[in-house]
Order: sequence, then C-alpha cells, then structure tokens
Amino acid sequence: MTWIFPHCPTGDSLSIDWSVLEREFDCLAQLADCPQDKRFHAEGDVLTHTRLVCEALVNLSEWQMLPEQKRSILFAAALLHDIGKPSTTEIEEDGTISSKGHVLQGVRMTQQILWDLGVPFHCREEVVNLVRYGSLPLWFWDKPNPEKAVIQVSQFVGCDMLAMLAEADVKGRCCSDRDVLLERIDFFREFCRENDCFDQPRSFLSPHSRFVYFHKENADPNYHAYDDTHFQVTMMSGLPGSGKDTWIKENCSDLKVISLDELRRSMGVEPTENQGIVANRAKAIAKEYMRNGESFVWNATNINRQLRDILIRLFTSYQARIRIVYLETAWEELLQRNKTRVHKVPEKVLYKMRNRLDVPRITEAHEVEWVISATRK
Repeated sequence: MTWIFPHCPTGDSLSIDWSVLEREFDCLAQLADCPQDKRFHAEGDVLTHTRLVCEALVNLSEWQMLPEQKRSILFAAALLHDIGKPSTTEIEEDGTISSKGHVLQGVRMTQQILWDLGVPFHCREEVVNLVRYGSLPLWFWDKPNPEKAVIQVSQFVGCDMLAMLAEADVKGRCCSDRDVLLERIDFFREFCRENDCFDQPRSFLSPHSRFVYFHKENADPNYHAYDDTHFQVTMMSGLPGSGKDTWIKENCSDLKVISLDELRRSMGVEPTENQGIVANRAKAIAKEYMRNGESFVWNATNINRQLRDILIRLFTSYQARIRIVYLETAWEELLQRNKTRVHKVPEKVLYKMRNRLDVPRITEAHEVEWVISATRK
C-alpha cells in the first residue's frame, strides 16, 4: 500500500498550504521563535528556513519525477529536518548561535511524530534516516573513510534522496558559500555513482562479506569473505509488549533461550536495581552454548545500538552468525498490551524507552528481520 503524506504537493500544483501544516504539526510553531546564526542562515528563523527548503525541494525536477511515495518521504524529511533545533539552540555571549545535538534530537522527535501518526514502518524509518544523514552530502569527504560512509548509508537510505534533500537545504538558506556547498553535493553524487551506491544499496558478494565489511577496519567492499560461522545467535529486539516471547514460541521453539527477564526474576533482582549481575550470568550461559557450537536466542529489549554492538562482538568472537529480529506494533496497541501483562512496565518508562530506540539496521548483522504488526493504516 502506497503511503502519501497528506499535505505533500501532488499533480501539477506545487503550492504548499503552510496554514494547514502549521495547524496540524504543533512542533512547527516553535521553529518561528528559534533564531539562527546570520553567517550561515541570513534568511532568518528556522521556520523561514524550513519553508524555503520545502519550496526548493518541490521545485527540483528530480523530485517531481519521483514516485508519489518517494516524494512524500522526501517532503516529510524536509519539513522535519530541523525540528530538533528549538530545544538545542544556544546564544553565546558574543552573539553567535549554535544548535549542537539538534540532528540527534530531530531524529528522535521525527520518529515519535511519525510513529504517532501511524506512518508505515519502512516509510517512517526512511524519513528518520534522511533527517539523520541529511548533511552527509556536504561533509562526507571529511569522514575518516568517505567510501565506507556512503556505502554504509546506502544500505538504509537512498544517496540520491540525500542529495536532493541537501540541495533543497542549501537552496533554502542565504549564505556566502552557497555555490561551494552545491558543488560538494555534485561531488557527492559522482562519488556515490563511482561506488555503485547512488540510487540503490551497494551490493555485496554474500551476507557474510557485507557483515565483515562493516565490522572490520579498512575492509574491501569487493572482498568475498570466507564464511567461518558455524552456529547462529538470534538476537531479539523491541520494546516491552512488542511480542518477542510469542514470536520465539512460534518460530524458535527448538532453540535454547536466554531471557534476561526470566533470569532477573529467578535471581530476585528488581528492574530498578543494578542489572550487571543479570547480564554477566546471561553472558556466562551464552559462552557455554557457544563453546559447544549451539545456536540459541538472546531475548531482551536490545533497543540500544551500542549495547547490541557489544553483544555482537562477543558472539562473533566465537564465530557466530548474527540474526536480529526486531518487533514493533502500533503505540496504542503496545500500551494496551502492557496493561494486561503480568509484569507491567510503567508507562513513563515505556515512553523513555521509545525515545531511546535505535531500530536495528542491516549493517549490524548477517540478517535482520523487521516484524511489524497492528500498524494503523
């Protein structure tokens, strides 16, 4: 089913109804009161910039030729790309204005706004990644490994889409280096084409070759890595109430399961207490399974990417193949399920967990499954 952003310009009309958008998206009102440094944004406040970016986007011929859903995704990203600035903007004593951390804040806010609107999962995450990496076309050459930076991003968002968003962002501002920035975006386009990742994800010779490339320093994307894995760890991921236990019973009934919740209860450790002893016990059990070459399921929320990375490094040190299964349901459904759980999670804790959620990416594992249910249409 095609998702269409309700107020995205369609057909021959490229006009944007800002009165409707600002009425339906309360967060936009805050942008009008958020100043910007005139050296980089002489056009004015963040709302003025956002309007100019959206108008520049819909006037790009490349955007107009996209399928309707892709146009909607890009328009939503342009609308929300600076949504994190009001809460991160600071005016220094010398009058300079900075918004450190606004991208990450914007990513969190965008994910929650679109989740609450019931935007389909893959469309939502594409918008989120456009917001997260929207400035990459301007700064990719400053990365320690520009090739890896663009190849990695291509796995979960189109570099052609990023280029369009960045071009609209530059055209929607008044700054002295505008032409230089537009040249950088053209360079980004050519660099991505050279690396076969401009309008599609860079392909790899095997899932294991892809995994090795993203987990090894200075790896070659053309290298066909020998697959030395000999058992599999299935890592569950998802908020409490997303259906992880049910999924395991229906799909992995023949495997041993290491459940941190069950360990916590059997050890008499409260959720509010230090969880180190529980994690260490779980890792000890996992090491025993891995020494024997046994496949198993690691059942926990695993919503933080850094935590997943630590566990994945442990598992792969025993030559495990990594499979991540992420589960998600509509927010209202999740809250309702939580009310009927034997071990309820306080709602304020659920909201905090959602705010910290890092949806797993294909670059993290050999295989990633996104199991999305009960999503509103």
